[in-house]
Parts: sequence; C-alpha cells; structure tokens
Amino acid sequence: MLFTSYEFLGFAAAVLLLYYLLPGRFQWPLLLAASCLFYCFAGPDNLIYIVTTALTTWFSARRIARCARRQKEYLTRHKDDLSREEKRAYREKQKKIRFRWALACVLLNIGILAVVKYTNFVISNVNGVMAAFGREGRLSFLDLALPMGISFYTFQAVGYLIDVYRGAVEAEENPFKLSLFLSFFPQLVQGPINRFADLRQTLFSRHPFDWGKVSRGLQRVLWGYFKKLVIADRILTAVNALIGDTAAYTGAYVLAGMLFYALELYADFTGGIDITIGMAEAMGITLAENFRRPYFSKSIKEYWRRWHMTMGSWFTDYIFYPVSVCKPMLKLSRFGRAHLGNAVGKRLPVYLSTFIVWLATGVWHGASWNFIAWGLGNWVVIMVSQELDPLYARFHRRFKVQGKLPFRLFQVVRTVLLMSCLRMFDCYRDVPLTFRMFASLLTARNWHVLWDGSLLALGLTWADYWVLGAGTVLLVCVSLVQRKGSIRNRLRAAPCPARAAVWLGLFLCVLVMGAYGVGYDASQFIYNQF
Repeated sequence: MLFTSYEFLGFAAAVLLLYYLLPGRFQWPLLLAASCLFYCFAGPDNLIYIVTTALTTWFSARRIARCARRQKEYLTRHKDDLSREEKRAYREKQKKIRFRWALACVLLNIGILAVVKYTNFVISNVNGVMAAFGREGRLSFLDLALPMGISFYTFQAVGYLIDVYRGAVEAEENPFKLSLFLSFFPQLVQGPINRFADLRQTLFSRHPFDWGKVSRGLQRVLWGYFKKLVIADRILTAVNALIGDTAAYTGAYVLAGMLFYALELYADFTGGIDITIGMAEAMGITLAENFRRPYFSKSIKEYWRRWHMTMGSWFTDYIFYPVSVCKPMLKLSRFGRAHLGNAVGKRLPVYLSTFIVWLATGVWHGASWNFIAWGLGNWVVIMVSQELDPLYARFHRRFKVQGKLPFRLFQVVRTVLLMSCLRMFDCYRDVPLTFRMFASLLTARNWHVLWDGSLLALGLTWADYWVLGAGTVLLVCVSLVQRKGSIRNRLRAAPCPARAAVWLGLFLCVLVMGAYGVGYDASQFIYNQF
C-alpha cells in the first residue's frame, strides 16, 4: 500500500477518524492494529519477521534489565560484606551476562536482515568467483522476499536494545508497546529511524482532539505530496529515459541526469518524510526530523549532518563510537604511534572507524557493489577533505574569502556537484558503467543538448519543465524562509483568508499538476527499497 495510492489515503483517513473517536486508552492499541493491517497489505507472510524481531528484542531487553536490577539489589544488600575487588568481579560477571544477551539478540536480528537482503548478493559473487577460476556448476539463488521496512525496524530494535544494555533507557515491560514502536505504520516505509527514549513520550500517550495539531500535520502531509507528485514523479520520467539508454545519453546528458536525479531524490525522500512526520503530528505524535536543508551545505561532512540525520546519528552512536574506542582499536592506535609516528597513530582509529561506518552505510542501502562503491566514495572524499584542512586554513588566511557570499555559494554548488557525482553509483547501479558515464562527461562535446531542445526527447514537455522550475524555486524559497523558523508558524499568524488561499492553492497544485500513475498509484518512494 503506497503512500500515493487511493487505498492509503482511505486507510489513513479511517485511522485518523477512529483515533479521535475512541477513548484515549485505546489510541495506541488502535495504532498497533492499524500497523499490523498496513503490514499485511505488503504480504501477511512477512509478519513473521517483524514479530520475531519484536518478541526477541522485548525478551532480551527484559532479561538485560532484570540482570541490572539484580546486580544493583545484590550490591546494595552486601555493600558492607564485599571487598572492592569482589564487587568489581561481580559487576564484570553481570556485565558479561548482559552483553551475551544483547549480542545474541543483535546477531539474530541483524542475521535475519542479512539473510533476506544479502544472501543472493553473496551467491552471485560466489558464482562469479567460481566462473573466474573455471569451476563448473552454479549455486542457485534463493526466492526470498524482502520484508517491507526491515532495514528501518531492525535498526530501531538494535538501537533500543543497545540503549537498554547501556542503561540509557528502561526496558519496556509491555511487548505490544514495543511492537508498536517498531511497526508504527507511517515510519515503517522509509523512516525516520527513531529512538525509543524519544518516541515513547508521545507514542503511548493519550491525545485529545486538537484541531490546531491536526491541521498542522495535514499541512505538512500536503507539502510532502507536492514534493512527491508534482516534482519527484514528474522528473522521474526524464531520469528513467537518461539511465535507460546509456549508449545514446552520454556527455552533457550525464550532467543533466545527475542534477535531475539530485532533485528527484530530494523531493522524493523529503516528501515521504514530510508525509510521515505530518501524519504522526496530526495524531499528536512527534517523530524525529530527518532533514535540515542539506543542499545548503558547504561540505560533504556538513551535508551528512543534514541529510537522513537519524540514519547518520544511528551509525555514529552505535558503530563509530563503540568501534573507535574498542580495545583492538586502542591497541592499533598505540602501535601506530610507536611505529608510524604520533600523527598517523592518532588518525588510524578515526579513519578505520569511519571506513567501517561508510562501508556499513553502503551495504545498508543495498545488496550490490554500486552501493558499496558509493559508501566508500563518501569516505574517501571526507577523509581527503579532512587531510586538506591545513591547506584550506592557509588559503583562507591569505585570501580572506571565508564567510563571504560568493564563496559560500561556491561551496554550496561544489557540495551539490560532488554529491551528485557520488550518486551516479546509485543512479546507474553498475560500477564500471558509472565510471564510463563519468568519463563521457569529461570527453564528450555535446553541451549544446542542454539548450537546443534535446531534453524534450526525454518524455517531458516545456510545460513540464516550467512546472519543475517553478516547483524548485518554491522549494528553495521555503528552505530559505525556514532558516528563521517554521513557515507553518508564520502562516498561522497570517489572516485566515490568506492561510486558506495558500493551502488551497497548494492543494490545487497537487491535484492539477501532480504526475499520477494508474489509479492514483504513483511510483513508489525511492527509500522503500531499503
């Protein structure tokens, strides 16, 4: 059931109506039932995966919490009977028990994700290696369906379990509440990846009807549909044409494709997140923000602090920091300082931890080499940029351009172009092909196609390009305005007729200029596949 379908609109409207008609104590059980029903539309058989994740996570977290309570009670009861060494030994013993529970549950759920998402990728590579060495026979691929949202709810489950292990959050005693946290249907399709400590504040609370919150949520939903249907799905036609015939569309067409895909991905992903957060907001539930004007970033590092922020913070908190301070990494750092110098020694843990993070990020996005190349490409750019920091500092001391508008614009354009180049791995989905297309960008001499009308052969008319141009200008203007606060708050202070005109105009734009599929079933959101 796609967000851009009649079925989903009817489903969401029914849930919202029932949500406020039922007594407050039944609101979160209704959301759990609605989430299970929503998941069943993607295939009832897939329920076994998310149910397994929910139950194993709930059980393991309770065991970890019980072990922590038992330790506290024991030490309190015997605080005068035990020596310091005995207390330390007991703590270490209990910590190992908690660690084993956490590790077993994490391995189980990451293992489920790995099997359904990466088995055929591994088989494909094994077959390739066997063929390269002349071995006869091939391993058969497995017919495994990828359950909807498995990457997102698995990460939420793992994050919750680690937080319980660290003592950052109390274990949830009610398995149905934890199941709702993992399966809440608006966030199930493409995130954001929420933390239990944040979401529990609003997800399980009672929310009386508040027209102000409902209207604000629906306004954001409408803005999300504008991004998705008017911009993303319209420009998708041209993107598909460009990547569908790579022999014909080389050179300047590659540049056009890079920029088109950058616009499509932004409008598609942020549009979906707006729908998700707006729908939750209409029910009084606060989800984590996932974007903060990423295309205004002045570096790749800053870009990744603004784009898919919940994913970035997840990898930072649960992979980068634990890996960078683990015992093997500290030993490597000491070895590097002793044998390679202090400068290299202190960099090794950071660079290796960052490498692992970006390798994991690429693998998380998809079971193919193009996503691995994309992730490692980001790592290379970030590391090279970090190493060049002293050179940048010398440049700015000499030329005094830091902070000036022309240089800030240059930094923004540079970042957008760098990210667009890296996204070619995502766009073309083939590593050698990506390098060939990038080479054609540098060697072909067909720049005239950008203005001689050749782009009209991509399935879009001049009217489509005008709509895309106007929509892009609107996106930029809204982003600029929102640097000083929410545009919805500003509109709320405007006279009622003005507010009504703005939202009615946006609704008519979506209705009239939306690029619809058959039966209002537009293309799925890009991040559905992850």
